[in-house]
Amino acid sequence: MAIVINIDVMLAKRKMSVTELSERVGITMANLSILKNGKAKAIRISTLEAICKALKCQPGDILEYTDEEEDGQ
Repeated sequence: MAIVINIDVMLAKRKMSVTELSERVGITMANLSILKNGKAKAIRISTLEAICKALKCQPGDILEYTDEEEDGQ
């Protein structure tokens, strides 16, 4: 199982740059990159809340569950 973080999708929909999101949320570009690339092991609820506020979206717009076993068949 895996959680996919679709920040790129929401950034494109909102026509916002990664730099602008980084500034609005107060997260470094390096940490935002880790989230975008699916390398993060955890995300704070406060960070998720700030991202949702900046992108005017719901957590479900950013987070997606995929079952790797089913996807691999």
